[in-house]
Amino acid sequence: MNDQTIIALYFDRREDAISETKAKYGEYLFSLSYHILKNREDAEECENDTYLAAWEKIPPARPQILSAFLAKITRNISLNKLREQNTQKRGGKTITLPLSELVDSIPDSDALSAMQPEALADSLNAFLKSLSPTERRVFILHYWYSESIEEIANKHSFGKSKVKMMLKRTRDKLQNHLQKEGIL
Repeated sequence: MNDQTIIALYFDRREDAISETKAKYGEYLFSLSYHILKNREDAEECENDTYLAAWEKIPPARPQILSAFLAKITRNISLNKLREQNTQKRGGKTITLPLSELVDSIPDSDALSAMQPEALADSLNAFLKSLSPTERRVFILHYWYSESIEEIANKHSFGKSKVKMMLKRTRDKLQNHLQKEGIL
């Protein structure tokens, strides 16, 4: 079933919207959550929470790209769960999310709020297109899918130091790109 048909099911408030979403994107959403949480049960819970959130957001939202819409929901739910599990109050250890490595390469929240979201998205898309396929894949695996440096190194038969260096150079390129665009 295509995405527009699935979205129409949500707008018609038909419960089979969820089963169709699960059939088409369930494995993808589970995988995304699992890479963040490293726990099967928690990833399944986040996947299911995604379906509820999609049910609540569609309508009024009408996603242009359903897979990206669902991935964003899943990722946010998974990251919130990870933060919850690792708070100092509950005796958990502190965690470092991969995105925290980008703090020097992206604009601060004041600058972001003054920007048009489309302008930032267009700039980031242009940046990603400028990268080699390998650089882009490593960057996205680490910063979007939260894969560890070791997982990426194993997946691509690279050494960990090579992955670290690729990520550092890509962050530097991102910072330069955003400065040239006047965003940073």
